Formats: sequence, C-alpha cells, structure tokens
Amino acid sequence: MVRLKQIEEFLGSEPIAMAGVSRNPKKFGYAAFKELKDKGLNIIPVNPFADEIYGTKVYPDIKTLPADVKGLIIMTKKDQTPGIIREAKEKGIRQIWVQQMADSKDAIRELENSDINYITKECILMYYKPNSIHKFHRALKKIFGRYPK
Repeated sequence: MVRLKQIEEFLGSEPIAMAGVSRNPKKFGYAAFKELKDKGLNIIPVNPFADEIYGTKVYPDIKTLPADVKGLIIMTKKDQTPGIIREAKEKGIRQIWVQQMADSKDAIRELENSDINYITKECILMYYKPNSIHKFHRALKKIFGRYPK
C-alpha cells in the first residue's frame, strides 16, 4: 500500500519526466501532461515520435533526459513499462510513479527490492493540486478510508 509520505517525496522531486506523453490532445497522456504543466509542475515530456508537445521540448527516451531529472511518471502501454523502468534505474532516477493502467506484474518486479520510491495503482492527477473530478475522487477516497496515510 502506498503511503502519503511516498507521494509527498515523489512530488518534491522535480524536475519530473513523463514517459508516454501523447501527441494527440484527445488522449489521456496529453491531457495529463498539459494539466500538470498548467498547474506548475516542472515536467519534461518523453516521446520518441515528437520534438515538441504543448510548447515543450520532448526527449526521445529516458537516456537522453537532463541529468537533474529526479522523478518519472510512466503512462506507457503495459508491455513498455518494464523497459522504461530499467532505463530509469540505469539513469539513476529513484522516484517512479507508474500511472494506473501502465502497471504490470513484470513492471512491479522491476521495482521491488530496489532503493526506488515507487507508486502504483494511484492517479497523479488526484495528488498534484487536484481539481474537478480528481478532487471529488480524492474526497471519496478520504471518506471511504482508502486515501494513503
């Protein structure tokens, strides 16, 4: 179970990269990136098929990210997530958030027994300056005792 301290540590680890940022404004990977950026998160997009997304320089992979990147949000397809985690480990990234629907047993195995602070089965939008539906979901989690402590 994820602890609130882990989430706070992750959110304090800027700059944070996001793997799986979509070029398509109708996809969640684009919408999440845009929302986090608009809210002020120092976030860096990773997508091998784009040079710029939402006015921000895009990096093609984890290896080419700036050295000061401390955190990584993963929004890739499940089969890509374990490889992204391995690249992040090689890069020295120790804060990893695997967004819901991007996790898999193989991905979790890559993270277990490591020195990485990792978060799974949670939505980043519910914890970083939530608004609208995410604020409502956060309130429901608190009411029903499912909010991290």
